[in-house]
Amino acid sequence: MNPTQTKKWKDLFKNLRLYIIVIITMAIFGIAYLAILQDTLLRNFQELGTALAKSYVAEETSNLTVFETLITFGTNSINAQQKLEKTDEDIESWIGTFYQQMQAVLGASTIDPYAILNGKLIAANPREGDATFDYESAEWYQMAIQAAGDVIFTNVYTDSISGNPVITIAQKCKDSDTVLAFDIFPNNLRVHTNAVQLPERSSYFVCDSAGTLIYHQAIRGRVQDELQDYVSSILVHIQNGSLDAYDTYIDDLDGKRRGVYYYSMPNGWIIIITIPFDTILAQASQFALLLGLVLCLCIGGILLVAWRDLRLSSQVERTNETVRVLGNSYFALYRIDYQKETYEMIKGSDYVREAIPPQGPYSELVNIVGKVIPPDTFTEFQKSFSPESMRNLVARRIRDYGGDFLRRFGDEYRWVNVRILFDESLAPEEVVLCFKEVDQEKQQQLKERELLENALENARRSEKAKHAFFNNMSHDMRTPLNAILGLSQLVRQNSEDPEKVRGYIDRIYFSSRQLLDLVNDILDMSRMEQGKVILNNETFDLKQCIDDCISTFHIQAEAEKKHFTVKYTLFNSTVMGDSLRMNQIMNNLLSNAFKFTSEGDSITVTVKQFEDKDYSQYQIVVQDTGIGMSKEFLPQIFEPYARETTFSSRQISGTGLGMPIVKNLVTQMSGQIHVDSQLGVGTTFTVTVPFTVVREEKRAPEPQNIPTFSLEGRKILLAEDNMINMEIATEILSMNGVEIVQAWNGQEALSQFKASKPFEFDAILMDMQMPQMDGCTAAKNIRSLSRPDARTIPIIAVTANAFAEDIAATTAAGMNAHVSKPIDFNILCQTLEKLLDKK
Repeated sequence: MNPTQTKKWKDLFKNLRLYIIVIITMAIFGIAYLAILQDTLLRNFQELGTALAKSYVAEETSNLTVFETLITFGTNSINAQQKLEKTDEDIESWIGTFYQQMQAVLGASTIDPYAILNGKLIAANPREGDATFDYESAEWYQMAIQAAGDVIFTNVYTDSISGNPVITIAQKCKDSDTVLAFDIFPNNLRVHTNAVQLPERSSYFVCDSAGTLIYHQAIRGRVQDELQDYVSSILVHIQNGSLDAYDTYIDDLDGKRRGVYYYSMPNGWIIIITIPFDTILAQASQFALLLGLVLCLCIGGILLVAWRDLRLSSQVERTNETVRVLGNSYFALYRIDYQKETYEMIKGSDYVREAIPPQGPYSELVNIVGKVIPPDTFTEFQKSFSPESMRNLVARRIRDYGGDFLRRFGDEYRWVNVRILFDESLAPEEVVLCFKEVDQEKQQQLKERELLENALENARRSEKAKHAFFNNMSHDMRTPLNAILGLSQLVRQNSEDPEKVRGYIDRIYFSSRQLLDLVNDILDMSRMEQGKVILNNETFDLKQCIDDCISTFHIQAEAEKKHFTVKYTLFNSTVMGDSLRMNQIMNNLLSNAFKFTSEGDSITVTVKQFEDKDYSQYQIVVQDTGIGMSKEFLPQIFEPYARETTFSSRQISGTGLGMPIVKNLVTQMSGQIHVDSQLGVGTTFTVTVPFTVVREEKRAPEPQNIPTFSLEGRKILLAEDNMINMEIATEILSMNGVEIVQAWNGQEALSQFKASKPFEFDAILMDMQMPQMDGCTAAKNIRSLSRPDARTIPIIAVTANAFAEDIAATTAAGMNAHVSKPIDFNILCQTLEKLLDKK
């Protein structure tokens, strides 16, 4: 072996010894580094998890603030109305409107609102059991009363009526025992907009102050009871402090270790986030694997260790980046020693970094802040964020405190949120002071507040319009009633003069029709507001329909000496649509035109078809040269209950519902209506409605000898508690050959039917409101009888209860039809014919 080779081997062994020393050294350092890395990761994840919990607490608190704002707005409004000595009915009506507006903002199923007003439970969604509900013993009611005007949140409890888990937010009015409450179902609180995502396979829990699980984002396949027990065990460890250390853990339901991070909300709820240890220590596990490869592969291990170190450095940097992202939510961060009254700048805005050093007296930082915020705000800032205030907050264990203020950025002011954050992990007598720009969120809040204020103003205007409507309606209804009563007295006094009596009766009939028109307008508006109006789609002649409607107005025009003309420009007049509702639209428009015109004025109706197509637009223009309307009233013309009061000193009868009814009908027909008017010049209504053109009409079949329907020989059970109504109905039906059996209340009607033979009665006419037993209850009892005709006999509601909800009630009770009082006996006979033929 020559000297060169000897040197080579010496160098080889020297390098080998060096490699071995390097490997051993790296192994020692690697094991030590693994322990340090695990410790670092656990510490970093404790900060990350706590920061995530705080972030989610801020989001959940913001979500609850929406409900607090709404309920405070509601209770303040009720309190204000009570100070104005509004009646319970007024307040109850306002509450109904307020509920509808809330549901328009939040969604129809987000909350279930109700109120306790003068001992009465008012529910937006009435349920069976509301009437007997003992609200005084309810926890939410007691908490609201004790809170004396502060908003309270209950823990999760089981609703006594629905049996579902629910959370109640409630608030007592300032000057009364009225309590407004929202039931919030836990599922509706699951609204997450937080941009910071949880680490992989993490779990998220929200619990109330009693430890009840409100909702969660956890491992699938676990039932609620298992998760509740699991969360309860976590809360026990939190309370005894066994999870405060950064390296503590808890075993999950699968026996896996998890780190636990939590933060409390201002209302006592707690946010819990758990992260699997294998996720937290994933980097350390990879390091251990690489270290083993280093020890096994020597030189390759050195390279792998170098590569591994590079890779770990990148991953550590990514972890640090994640933490920095959390910090980037704030444009300025300072650690404040409130005992020494100093600051340390962790992160500062360009303006502050140029003005003061990274460390220094806290008063310098406060003075710099004062130069970019308004003077009145700065005074409050100095008071709220003084060292003394910080000491008090820490002493009271308030971990998060702050608010919003306007700060100048260059030439503009934007909203900024300032917080004092306190945690035991900080150095003693230190807090974190942080600033975050929230201009976009604040502007959204201000916009939402403006929307609520506008909604309140609209509600006030609607309330004022309804008040005026009821005043006007009282006058308009009393006028024909006064005529009916006065003329009836004249009939009695002049019974021996047939000519006078005939004239009085004609005027009584006219006044009665006028009164009925007023009532029908109110009923139509009620049905439309509840969506109960359904359009019929059938073939009809539009020109003939309009001609039939205006025929009576030609007579009126001659009598009142007004010029009335009609013009048609039609390619096709046979269309598909609802002729009855079209007639109603024309009648309202023409009645309006004649009502507001005087002798010598002109009224013109123009009907035009735009083009000859299968689906055409038809335009109807009703123009008059009457007294017109003011500019101020035009925007309200289609609002219910509104009437013009500025254009004339003469009294105009009507409910103010005619134009809203026309607007509703035109809209349902997919059409549009427009109005132009000027005081002293006149008014023009333009209605444009699409119709499907019917080009070929099938010839009607030759008339056949169909037997004419007759009531002769029919036997009808008549239930009516009013003597006069009973006499009129009995007389008219008897004149048509009907045998009438009278019942003076619902119980008597039920007994009469029970005592009759099966199929003895052909039909039952049933009033709704009667003593002993009402008509709906009687109908239900008849339908439940075990006899062959109980479920098939036609039952017709003949009642003055004519609103949409009344019709729904009679239908639910098993009645076949509904005829409103005053009775139109032609309609009653047609209804009987239809039902008896069907039977």
